[in-house]
Amino acid sequence: MNILFVHQNFPGQYRHIVRALAAQASHQLVALGIESPSEKIPDGVTYLRYGIRRASSRDLQPWVQDVETKAIRGEACGQAAHRLRQKGFQPDLICGHPGWGEMLFLRDIWSQVPILTYQEFFYRPRGFDFGFDPELQGDPDWEASARIRLKTVNPLLNLDASSWCVTPTQFQRSSFPEAWQSRISVIHDGIDTTHVQPNQDAAPLTLGDGTELRQGELIVTFVNRRLEPYRGCHTMIRAIPELQRLVPKVRIVIVGETKGVSYGAACKKGEWKDFFLAEIEGRYDPSRVHFTGTLSYEQFIPLLQLSAAHVYLTYPFVLSWSLLEAMSCGCAVVGSATPPVQEVIRDGENGRLVNFFQPTELAAAVAELLCNRALAARLGQAARQTILSQYNLEKCVSRQLALMSLVASGAIGAH
Repeated sequence: MNILFVHQNFPGQYRHIVRALAAQASHQLVALGIESPSEKIPDGVTYLRYGIRRASSRDLQPWVQDVETKAIRGEACGQAAHRLRQKGFQPDLICGHPGWGEMLFLRDIWSQVPILTYQEFFYRPRGFDFGFDPELQGDPDWEASARIRLKTVNPLLNLDASSWCVTPTQFQRSSFPEAWQSRISVIHDGIDTTHVQPNQDAAPLTLGDGTELRQGELIVTFVNRRLEPYRGCHTMIRAIPELQRLVPKVRIVIVGETKGVSYGAACKKGEWKDFFLAEIEGRYDPSRVHFTGTLSYEQFIPLLQLSAAHVYLTYPFVLSWSLLEAMSCGCAVVGSATPPVQEVIRDGENGRLVNFFQPTELAAAVAELLCNRALAARLGQAARQTILSQYNLEKCVSRQLALMSLVASGAIGAH
């Protein structure tokens, strides 16, 4: 097949799919994106970058700025796609991530080509991430809700233009309007369980501050792309004093950028990390709390292999790969009892679930795992089995490729 991939940060979620297709050496694979690739593109894949040629307007009504931004990106990608068509490239299938607007106009360039879009999340004014945290988000007023409603312009247009869609989890599919859910398959990107696995002989790991972590220590890990309330940094930091009181020898390792946010509002008084640390100042031992910043993957997996307990908290939002990777490493996980996590973790079977907003409950659950290593081992083994049975990379990629074939052939999702 001739397959066109579209992703602003290619390969993104198509990493494993592209590798599998390139290994078959029977397809013409072309990709469009904005950013320089963060990893080596497989041989046999032609990656073409394009640029954004105009800036957003300064005097637009604020609610429609998101729509304009998406249209600008869609225009740039459309121009690159049109050049491809003029050079004679005719795809049998287009696979793309529509989240930033790139996919908006591809249906107008190749009207008959099947389009399979990777759908992550559909923002809603009520019932999901927005308005979930009363302390920090408050009760959304109608104007804030109007902004969210206009953010749905891009996904709705892309849903209409798609032949079929795919999303990683049942929860993420549930965020979309019910009328579209029957046209969205649920297939995770997959976890490389051969590489991401338990290692009882994991070597010591030295952090940036010189601290050496060793197997057998009471290490608690917590990971955000950026430390922010969407991923529960406030609950985690507020749990530190009680956790240290219950388990004085605990060593807490917090991974993630400490500046800015990936999701939600920025802190109005500096950075979220510093804001919440100020709340617990004088009530905890900072020498046993380590903020690592971003870790390379070569350091991240060994850290999980050393972890005695892993904490994962999230608003009702997109599920992070880090949770599944921690489970694949056999970590005993304490997660928030929020829908994305409840799809993966069953309390007392393959992990523990606690109230997202209760730092004391979180500290008690983590302390139990640190003090009852037999329980932690049982939950960690069950977590690993969950990943092997449901999220194994080979199985997921096989299902993704099968879906692509069905969509390309018109067997499902004819537009």
